Amino acid sequence: MDRHEEDGDRGEAASPLQIDLARRILDRIRDSGWGVGTRISVPDLARTFGVSRSPVSGALELLVSKGILAPLETRGLQVALDVTGLDTAEVLPSSPLEELYRRMMRERALGDLPQEVSEAELIPRYGVSRGIIRKLLLRFAAEGLVQRLPGHGWRFADSLVGEDAYRESYEFRAAVECAALRSAGFHADPQVLTPVRRAHERVLSDTGSIGGDEWFRINASFHQGLAICSGNRFLADAVRQQNNLRRMQESAGFDELPPERIEQSCREHLAILDAIDAGDMDWAEALLRQHLRQASEFATLS
Repeated sequence: MDRHEEDGDRGEAASPLQIDLARRILDRIRDSGWGVGTRISVPDLARTFGVSRSPVSGALELLVSKGILAPLETRGLQVALDVTGLDTAEVLPSSPLEELYRRMMRERALGDLPQEVSEAELIPRYGVSRGIIRKLLLRFAAEGLVQRLPGHGWRFADSLVGEDAYRESYEFRAAVECAALRSAGFHADPQVLTPVRRAHERVLSDTGSIGGDEWFRINASFHQGLAICSGNRFLADAVRQQNNLRRMQESAGFDELPPERIEQSCREHLAILDAIDAGDMDWAEALLRQHLRQASEFATLS
């Protein structure tokens, strides 16, 4: 068996969770600007993604099989390939679990999936096992997007439907995110914000090549990153929940975002990061408040 065939077999043998983690680790390597030779830490990745070391190790094995990572002479792994222009879709196999997750989210956003559902109803609808349906519902639950009802039912969170809901969401975000910048414990942690900046710079270098779904991930990491730097877990949780609600409602329109809107939002984010780097938190807050106010008028990703 040649190397190509062996790599294909490894990809097919990987679990949906391992494939999903491999994609997220690859995004992390790209956004962090980790060059060839950068050492990879399993414990750090497990903490970053909130999972145990076992699935991370499986995901790393998949990346090794694709030549993206390689063993160090001593124990551990290192980046073996420049991933700057790498097309993730061409390197990693698609994850059936991730595809179904996005399908469910899109159908819920369009109203095709009822707000209250049962596992028994979802099994024939999607043609998968109860175990897979439960894994997806538990993932939605961990993101605050669904909660278990008494018995066997589940209820999706109220979505951002209508002008009033969007306005209230942006008002809440302005209060919370600006409070994060004013927090006495705010610290512009380079480990958090440097990958965010590099991801935005990568977007600006070729705006037309990024899809709406990837932009949402980068966009959410900006707002979440500022909240994390506040040092206040409750502010960070509030921003994370808003990001999840927006992802649920806006998933149907990810691919329709015009490149110029992505570029504008990206430049506004970078201006806020520049103000933070300069230590001018008043200006950073003013820019963030203006950014959210303008975004609320467009009711688009910010």
